[in-house]
Amino acid sequence: MKENTAFLTVHRKEAGYRPLNDRIHDFGEVEQTLNEKDRREQASRCMNCGVPFCHWACPLGNKAPEWNAALYKGDWEMAYRLLSATNPFPEFTGRICPALCEKACVLNLMEHEPTTNREDECSIVEHAFQEGFIEPHIPERNGISVAVVGAGPAGLAAANALNQMGYHVTVFEKNEAAGGLLRYGIPNFKLNKNVIDRRLSLLQQEGIEFRYGAPLQLPPKGGETDCLTIDDFNKALGDQAPLPSGGDGGGFAVVIATGTPTARDLSIPGRSLKGVHFALELLAQQNRVLAGAEFSRDERITAKGKDVLVIGGGDTGSDCIGTAHRQGCRSVTQIEIMPQPPVGPEDPANPWPNFPRTLKTTSSHQEGCTRRWNINSLEFIGKDGKLTGVKVQEIEWKPNPEGGRPLMVEKGKPEVIKCEMALLAMGFLKPEHPVYPDNVFVCGDAASGASLVVRAMASGIKAAAQVDQFLKKKS
Repeated sequence: MKENTAFLTVHRKEAGYRPLNDRIHDFGEVEQTLNEKDRREQASRCMNCGVPFCHWACPLGNKAPEWNAALYKGDWEMAYRLLSATNPFPEFTGRICPALCEKACVLNLMEHEPTTNREDECSIVEHAFQEGFIEPHIPERNGISVAVVGAGPAGLAAANALNQMGYHVTVFEKNEAAGGLLRYGIPNFKLNKNVIDRRLSLLQQEGIEFRYGAPLQLPPKGGETDCLTIDDFNKALGDQAPLPSGGDGGGFAVVIATGTPTARDLSIPGRSLKGVHFALELLAQQNRVLAGAEFSRDERITAKGKDVLVIGGGDTGSDCIGTAHRQGCRSVTQIEIMPQPPVGPEDPANPWPNFPRTLKTTSSHQEGCTRRWNINSLEFIGKDGKLTGVKVQEIEWKPNPEGGRPLMVEKGKPEVIKCEMALLAMGFLKPEHPVYPDNVFVCGDAASGASLVVRAMASGIKAAAQVDQFLKKKS
């Protein structure tokens, strides 16, 4: 690591984004890459700390100092082996992870210039694919079947881990392709779907079976046994081909990784007006269009020529902004009911090494957007059944004398924000599950509520270990 002193002479250098006037005309990935010399130089900035807080911050436990050292030395294959030892899909997290590890980097505390772990990670895995370091690994089978319901990041991580343990893994997905929010939520300009398809091809070569258009409703715990039998599961499949019985291995388990399918709604007057949509209605349809799907004029959700209002200040709202620009909107306004976060880099409420809750400006925000905070939505206004605006009220939050949630107090007079499209990006409701049989395990957002892709993957891996432990005890 240049005697572990490169951080004193080499500044953080990010690859940055494609030029704004170029990228808003297509859905290609906006992020650029550094050349090999600069990338290795960035890896050399890692201090190889005695107490690496990046290990602690990463839900997967990625060992950034180890693979950064290999990358700096030019040993790309070793860097990939170290990276993939903890992260099954670094091509996903290398593109869309908020990099919790970087916020916990000691260099972020000292100079606010952490090591470029996320970009380094993406470069390592892309190099590994290009050089052929990544090849299918087909494990010896143990004769036991496991079903994974849901093919998002948690389900894919669980399926991958169980498959490598030797189980016969079948993944059931209600949509027409795997990926979950990776495919139907995150826009192509952040994650090209060919990246997902490349990994799915590898997983299939390694023996995982995928079944699409297959929503499943599992029975709750009850009956004569505490476990769901494979015969009961096959009955739930209906006309689909049954799963293997397990042969001499015996046992059976199910992993539920169905995510958070229910978006938080905004039940105010005018909700039924044409032009009011959940964010994922726009994002999922646009991704399907790019994949070749066709929609009628009445079905098509497009921001072309419209003033767009995004209600919700998180990442999903940001994705709506970027998508609206690429569809040819006239303007975009984003409102958030909570106060504006502090302008970083430091956050007194969440000091290092915790993740700072500071103002985030994404590539989509840079493309043009009016952003407002402390705004409450009162009513959708329309004419002839079509949305023409949203009545909003500026508010402020005051401490609750009885404790608990602060009190929302009106400030000023209501106003109308003109728009022909309103997108609800206010998060998702945590799913409620029945008490399942003992051999059914829930993971990812289905268990925790909406969270990060990296946390969903970590949860899927943990669920796979629990399944393995359970089935070994049963055997």
